[in-house]
Amino acid sequence: MPTRIAESPSAAVDRALGILENVAQSAAGLTNSEISRRLEIPKSSASYILRTLERRGYLARDAASGKYRLGLKVLALGRGVHTGMDLRKVALPFLQQLVDRTHLTCHLAILDAGEAVYIEKVEAPGFIKMDTWIGRRMYVHSTSVGKSLVAWLPAAEIDGIIREHGLPKRTAKTITVGTRLLKELEKVRAQGYSVDDEENSPGARCVGAPVFDSLAHAVAAIGLSGTTGQVTHENLPKLADSLKETARKISRQLGFVAMR
Repeated sequence: MPTRIAESPSAAVDRALGILENVAQSAAGLTNSEISRRLEIPKSSASYILRTLERRGYLARDAASGKYRLGLKVLALGRGVHTGMDLRKVALPFLQQLVDRTHLTCHLAILDAGEAVYIEKVEAPGFIKMDTWIGRRMYVHSTSVGKSLVAWLPAAEIDGIIREHGLPKRTAKTITVGTRLLKELEKVRAQGYSVDDEENSPGARCVGAPVFDSLAHAVAAIGLSGTTGQVTHENLPKLADSLKETARKISRQLGFVAMR
């Protein structure tokens, strides 16, 4: 019997994604044969991938018709995307008001796989522009939004992030010792805001504050970013107060009720 040549991992992943995309576009669902013809792959290969996707919950098979439809697991994957989109929709007008008041660039970030990710940005007016973009991923230990995102996590989760990502030195001011970071996060929780004092980029100073949902989870953080000439040690407390007030407004929109 001839030996079957093993399919490369990248080809298998490409076929699995192609199957999911085609099934998603078919309201009535698709059979193994239909999928095989559409993707021009052997029925045996299609059958193996279909069984795997069904076992993992990404597809569901109708026993009577033999047709596959999307499974409930796909909805779970999309939950994070929808959460991010809802956050952006809720937060954007508040971010714009904050930028109008402070004339600084404002970001909205979430925690993803132990990193801070920008999901919204409102650029400040003027000639000074921050080299940031939606989708940018950053270390949590060297950024203000990152510190605000992890400060309220359980200690075990914080330790896990440190083990996985380390504490790389971004500038001469970056915190690179775990005990120092934990002490910094205690300070963040106590004052309700975080600071990146040239710890991620030389010449840039940022202030961050957490956004809480109805379950009192820090689901996002907002941050004001500027040069050290724009965010000074003198005006930082006032900027932090404005930032925290904006974060509270967004949190209330998400159903958070602060404990008295």
